Amino acid sequence: MPPSRARTTTALALLLLAATACTAGEPGSAPAPGTAAPSPAARQTGQRLRLPLDAYVSDVAETHAVEDAQDVLMRPCMSALGLEWKPLPRVDARDLAPWNLGRYGADAAEAVRHGYHSPPDPPSVVRRDRAWDERDALPDRVLRAAYGPTGRGGCLEVARRRLVGDTAPPDYGAYNRLTGTALETSRRTPEVRAAAGRWSACMAEAGFDYPDPLAAATDERWRTPEPTPAERATARADAACQRTSGVMAVWAAAETRVQHRLIRRNADRLREAKARKDRWLAAARRVLDR
Repeated sequence: MPPSRARTTTALALLLLAATACTAGEPGSAPAPGTAAPSPAARQTGQRLRLPLDAYVSDVAETHAVEDAQDVLMRPCMSALGLEWKPLPRVDARDLAPWNLGRYGADAAEAVRHGYHSPPDPPSVVRRDRAWDERDALPDRVLRAAYGPTGRGGCLEVARRRLVGDTAPPDYGAYNRLTGTALETSRRTPEVRAAAGRWSACMAEAGFDYPDPLAAATDERWRTPEPTPAERATARADAACQRTSGVMAVWAAAETRVQHRLIRRNADRLREAKARKDRWLAAARRVLDR
């Protein structure tokens, strides 16, 4: 049983459905004094948006680095068992999905062509996914040698111990819980509701009835293999109304404040999670640099 592969691209609808399913743990709050206007960092588009909690989780490139380092360390173990171990092909850095793409709804740059669907995977992503598929199809004796009977043993466990000793894998439980809470809490703040109201009024003028961009992005009508004409039309109007309403910048600023507050309240667990993440990543980079 191979371990789960890293996600290189963002499945927008699934991501948003998962995020909005989280139960928020805090009531909506008004902006702090002196922070009514978005900061320069919060004026980023969805393609460049970085949020405070991002520091506590590995991005896709970092996850790939750990996978690649483990591959390097697994090869001599597999070779000693008389088995070949092919490394995963690298993904071009330009092909990695940006942080928080589509977090608050449609990405304006992709809406015209792809509606609310994710764009097609670039070639280097396709190659890596295909290599994972080939691993999934390896003979049972090879998979048992590589991963043990549960997916946590075999040469993978040997590689992990060579990589980080007895350091436990990064714990992203706190991150996963808090990032969903932050999204829903910020969604209910007065300033985001006001901006979403401007966006909703703009959409109504174009003939669409949605309370905010997330509701448009997660419309069940878009659960189709390919974007439909109606989806593209909705996403085009959505992107235009995002620009005129300023909803994305307002939402990013509100969530930034919420996340900082959550980080302060969960500092110990997050600090430990980041320390583990950083140790794994540093060890992986040392292996790859060699």
